[in-house]
Amino acid sequence: MARELDAILDHGEANRAASCRTESGVSFLEQIICPIYETMAAETVRNDDGKAAHSAWRNYDDFNEYFWSSACFELSWPMKKDSSFFLKPKSKSSKRTGKSTFVEHRTFLHLYRSFHRLWIFLALMFQVLTIIAFNNGHIDLDTFKIILSIGPSFAIMNFIESCLDALLMFGAYTTARGMAISRLVIRFFWCGLSSVVVTYIYLKVLQERNDRNSNNSFYFRIYILGVGIYAALRLVFAFLLKVPACHTLSEMSDQSFFQFFKWIYQERYYVGRGLFERMGDYCRYVLYWLVILTCKFIFAYFLQIKPLVKPTNIIIKLQSLDYSWHDLISKNNNNALTVACLWAPVVAIYLMDLHIWYTLLSAIVGGVKGAQARLGEIRSIEMVHKRFESFPEAFAKNLVSPETRRMAFDRLSPQDSENMNKTYAAMFSPFWNDIIKSLREEDYISNREMDLLSIPSNTGSLRLVQWPLFLLSSKILLAIDLALDCKDTQADLWNRICRDEYMAYAVRECYYSVEKILHSLVDGEGSLWVERIFREINNSILEDSLLITLSLEKLPVVLSRFTALTGLLIRNEMPELARGAAKALFELYDVVTHELLSSDLREQLDTWNLLARARNEGRLFSSIEWPKDPEIIEQVKRLHLLLTVKESAANVPKNLEARRRLEFFTNSLFMDMPAAKPVSEMLPFSVFTPYYSETVLYSSSELRVENEDGISILFYLQKIFPDEWNNFLERIGRGGDTRDADLQESSSDSLELRFWVSYRGQTLARTVRGMMYYRRALMLQSYLERRLLGVDGYSQLGFSTTQGFELSPESRAQADLKFTYVVSCQIYGQQKQKKLPEAADIALLLQRNEALRVAFIHEEESSAVDGKVSKDFYSKLVKADIHGKDQEVYSIKLPGNPKLGEGKPENQNHAIIFTRGEALQTIDMNQDNYLEEAMKMRNLLEEFRGNHGIRQPTILGVREHVFTGSVSSLAWFMSNQETSFVTLGQRVLASPLKVRMHYGHPDVFDRIFHITRGGISKASRVINISEDIFAGFNSTLRQGNITHHEYIQVGKGRDVGLNQIALFEGKVAGGNGEQVLSRDVYRIGQLFDFFRMLSFFFTTVGYYVCTMMTVLTVYIFLYGRLYLAFSGLDQQISEKAEELGSTALDAALNAQFLVQIGVFTAVPMIMGFILESGLLKAVFSFITMQLQLCSVFFTFSLGTRTHYFGRTILHGGAKYRATGRGFVVRHIKFADNYRLYSRSHFTKALEVALLLIVYIAYGHTKGGAVSFVLLTISSWFLVISWLFAPYIFNPSGFEWQKTVEDFDDWTSWLLYKGGVGVKGENSWEYWWDEEQVHIKTLRGRILETILSLRFFIFQYGIVYKLHLTGKDTSLALYGFSWVVLVAIALIFKVFTYSPKKSRSFELMMRLIQGVASLGLVAALALVIAFTSLSIADLFASILAFIPTGWGILCLAITWKKLVWKIGFWDSVREFARMYDAGMGLLIFTPIAVLSWFPFISTFQSRLLFNQAFSRGLEISIILAGNKANVES
Repeated sequence: MARELDAILDHGEANRAASCRTESGVSFLEQIICPIYETMAAETVRNDDGKAAHSAWRNYDDFNEYFWSSACFELSWPMKKDSSFFLKPKSKSSKRTGKSTFVEHRTFLHLYRSFHRLWIFLALMFQVLTIIAFNNGHIDLDTFKIILSIGPSFAIMNFIESCLDALLMFGAYTTARGMAISRLVIRFFWCGLSSVVVTYIYLKVLQERNDRNSNNSFYFRIYILGVGIYAALRLVFAFLLKVPACHTLSEMSDQSFFQFFKWIYQERYYVGRGLFERMGDYCRYVLYWLVILTCKFIFAYFLQIKPLVKPTNIIIKLQSLDYSWHDLISKNNNNALTVACLWAPVVAIYLMDLHIWYTLLSAIVGGVKGAQARLGEIRSIEMVHKRFESFPEAFAKNLVSPETRRMAFDRLSPQDSENMNKTYAAMFSPFWNDIIKSLREEDYISNREMDLLSIPSNTGSLRLVQWPLFLLSSKILLAIDLALDCKDTQADLWNRICRDEYMAYAVRECYYSVEKILHSLVDGEGSLWVERIFREINNSILEDSLLITLSLEKLPVVLSRFTALTGLLIRNEMPELARGAAKALFELYDVVTHELLSSDLREQLDTWNLLARARNEGRLFSSIEWPKDPEIIEQVKRLHLLLTVKESAANVPKNLEARRRLEFFTNSLFMDMPAAKPVSEMLPFSVFTPYYSETVLYSSSELRVENEDGISILFYLQKIFPDEWNNFLERIGRGGDTRDADLQESSSDSLELRFWVSYRGQTLARTVRGMMYYRRALMLQSYLERRLLGVDGYSQLGFSTTQGFELSPESRAQADLKFTYVVSCQIYGQQKQKKLPEAADIALLLQRNEALRVAFIHEEESSAVDGKVSKDFYSKLVKADIHGKDQEVYSIKLPGNPKLGEGKPENQNHAIIFTRGEALQTIDMNQDNYLEEAMKMRNLLEEFRGNHGIRQPTILGVREHVFTGSVSSLAWFMSNQETSFVTLGQRVLASPLKVRMHYGHPDVFDRIFHITRGGISKASRVINISEDIFAGFNSTLRQGNITHHEYIQVGKGRDVGLNQIALFEGKVAGGNGEQVLSRDVYRIGQLFDFFRMLSFFFTTVGYYVCTMMTVLTVYIFLYGRLYLAFSGLDQQISEKAEELGSTALDAALNAQFLVQIGVFTAVPMIMGFILESGLLKAVFSFITMQLQLCSVFFTFSLGTRTHYFGRTILHGGAKYRATGRGFVVRHIKFADNYRLYSRSHFTKALEVALLLIVYIAYGHTKGGAVSFVLLTISSWFLVISWLFAPYIFNPSGFEWQKTVEDFDDWTSWLLYKGGVGVKGENSWEYWWDEEQVHIKTLRGRILETILSLRFFIFQYGIVYKLHLTGKDTSLALYGFSWVVLVAIALIFKVFTYSPKKSRSFELMMRLIQGVASLGLVAALALVIAFTSLSIADLFASILAFIPTGWGILCLAITWKKLVWKIGFWDSVREFARMYDAGMGLLIFTPIAVLSWFPFISTFQSRLLFNQAFSRGLEISIILAGNKANVES
């Protein structure tokens, strides 16, 4: 290729090389892209739709990383098609090319391999603390020698990690670089040898220590020397490679010896080089983690480890313990299992409580940093009122470019503060008014509220700043009241008025406006009168004699006359109105002259010849000049409102969303942000939204379709947003009594209605409207800048009217140069071909938004030479032309169907080429934007040029507001949880921890950086199911820098129903399970310095690991108690403790297990409340959430995350789960909930409940039942939450009629056997089969088998506790219990055998079943009568056999093929059906009982919809489906 290029350059003109000539002319596509694509497509087929193991096929990363090494030159040019790189797997057994540099084997061991430094550190610290605790806190030479045992521990754990490196690379040895394999081999042998040597020498040190008669310390010195040198080398390399100040030194050294050990210490990758931060950032996150680690280890030593030392020593020494069962391990082994039961929960908590300490400190640090950033300074509309005066200056300093600001102030002197404030207000007013206008267009405010909130242009001749009327309303009336009550001097009256600064503004503005309006209305004698009146008043003000000049008690009369005048002037000019206005003006003259003025002035005016003559001749005010000057018209309207609005504007705007938006925007004006560049100089950017088949725009029919509860979307929204509905009707010119049918009569009103509904859902229409605000903001900013600078023929008019700015061709062109919006509608082409309504709706959006572009995949069929039909794929970009039709902008031929991987990232990847500019904001389909936030985009883009560390930012994180939290309590919980993470959580991740990744939208990417480094999302099947975060991983590994900024926000929708939330959390948890296996997490875990690695772990996969550990700790604790109860040791040890007087021993056995991570995850949420809402509101919100059972919800979510995360790592199965984004929170049937939560929550909760029941039956607790309740209360809470949360948070979950219908539906589903094509939602059998699909591999079966063995401990323990068995502890007794179990199974089989399968034996089977029934009853009666078997033993046997049966079922499912061959599968299915029926009845019975009481349903509605009730909503009507209201 290089030679061909050289030959081309030698010629005078460029010609295409011979190797690049093809018939079609697209040689790059055909000769380079197509061969690689075809190989990828073949590998994707091997993927088997995500079911195959990751190690069985090459994904995108493998293809990409092939080109990281010199091996890629083997392809040569033209490319060798017989290269192993292009080898396409024909079948599962055929020869294939291995993985490139990493193999994603499915195993939990990746957690240890990727983060081995963390686990080694925790293990060694636990070892040290335990040794110190067992030596009573004394550290002498002997203790020190024991502490040195951490040397062998460290070496062995390092060797384990090197073994995993070698083992988990299996599948890539044939294709990996030789240097990488060499490093694995060297490390394997080095770590193995060093662990053997260190362990051997340490054993010799222990021998020297135990030999008290010898003073020889030879091995001790050797050991210290060797370990010291090794530790020093490790520290040196750690400093050189990880500490920023030393990193440059290590890069400069070219000594082969040094480079060799550096290579052994840390693998060299194409990515991941230079992962260090500047020294200041490094010190900050090191200090952060030192505080956490100090707290953790102090807590661990004094509250976890030390209290167990004495009890452990006592238990080990107890030799005379009698075991209640046949003990196999502990009896002659120092009670080893008893000690293990004591320590296991402590070790489990020790491993996961670091996350709790991280959570607590992150809440504190995040709160402090938020306060420093001035978040939450303006948290109420009252604060907006108080600080409004400071907004214009803050706006001008932050959101107006310095050049524009300088031009505006060049004509002013610095001392002229009044004019400076007026200029600031003139800059601010057009932007503020457009924001208010956008709120009106979105129907958050009414026309009247818009008038009250709008601010005058402040460009007129009035000598003061004019503020919005909502600040000045009723101030004139209050000032008049003060004047009427005034008995003091003029100065005292003015001081009282000035106590309210806005009252002073209102009085001054009213005075100046009246003067100016009167001057504009009259001429001649009338003008002289006006001039004389105001001259006299001004002189009296200067002489402090206003109270003498005017009779203030007459002010109300004057006010009423002038209000009558302005009431006429605000209307359009008509002859009768002109006569009325002249009459009103004369009446005003009469009142002012003869009542308001003092007697002296009155006489002077009455005797004024010029005025008297005009009055006598009837010329005085006989006609007026109707206002025509726009400035005068505006002042008349404003003054009329100022005089007539009597009620307080403290609640303007009334709408809570409008308030929130204005509060945040005004607060952000005082936050630190870069100065805005002029629009012509700002960074150009694009916005990018992937879309598949979600709702674009609700159709007219969809608005009225009723669900099963009789609720339509339109009716629902009318009741949820009544104020917005009334504002909508006002905007389209309809009355409040307008019926839905009336709106359908007008096509424009019907369309507006569709948009109104769609803008309140999670639709593409809402997202497009929000993103197009960027263009509107840029047009406004450009328009005003050009007017002020006098560009394009404009004189320097300053910030005056903005009317028509959207039609300015210059502004539109400037905005289009700087902003592009691309929506990647993947299947838009297919939707058009099928004439689906989504296509028409997308076309409508294109017509309404001229800057919108739509990218999609276009398919064309073409016939090949052999007659076969082939498909060509094109990536196309379209816009709407002037006729509203699709106009093709670009068309790019693709090598084939681009969807080889996950759908969403593939959708993004094919269309990213159509974006433009230097920045790219990724926006999801459930997001919104606001005009006031769009105005700050220029500032945000300047962050790319800011100083945020050692590297320039590559991803700018943006704050999100979750807009779906206002209706139900569940939506509120989810909203608060999400808000806490996207604000406080990401604030801490970005600084000081420097580990913020890309957690989804709406981050802004450095477009050039990312499209040249792998794009913005990875798309390999399954492993990249959480595609967003991999963009952050990729950016970090390629020396990117990710920041977070909270002065700008974007709206975001979230799931609102429990099932939607559970599916979403299941998707995220499954995605995190896949991340554990990924190469990105491995490399970051290896290449980050230790403290940054801690931050990365606990904020990504570590969060889910700790969540899973929380649940596992419950199991460990309860199974430990179960062991003590069955063995009878808990009672004996407690009695021994009383004999020995050891309270420590008794306390250790009865320690309350109350540590739940769910409690501590609420801390950042509370801190966020305090910061942004204030302490009192935060306390109130937290108490309200607790009363609405948020703890139940968060505990339930704990189970969701644990189940999906654990299952994904064990078996895979992570997938995109469509949650739906509908409006109505509808009742979910019992069967639906059972199917969704049976295996993730119900079975686990019932297992925990069984453990607790068995423990209370056979365990010993000092203090009796009260002590037992305290000991297990958190476990019972977990059981109740996991079993009943789906029904507590289910609308109408306790309504009797719904309960009856649910039971019928559930039983039908349970008993229906189905047929061909039946889905799991219709038949229990098919659902049961679907639940077993995840168990596919031998490794998975073995693990499931091991996990299932725990169920057999119940039978083993209970058998020896029966009255029937007495004190017999022989194994034969346990064997006999299995005989009984088999007999019960056979009897069950007899009774469930269906005679339909064998008609000839029908009568015989009935006879056998009858005889068996009688025999069973008789046998049971005889056994009870003639043996020691009691009724209690029967119940105990049930407790024993239920878990055993479940264990057998789990094993049968695990080894399904084997059971099928034996012929027992039908029996297994029937047993499983019986278990599901039993579990369902256990859960359903309490629900049915509670449904008998009507007040329970009412209470539940209040619980679920408290937020709605607080806003006066009618949820009860909605749930009842009041159709009369729909029609009215």
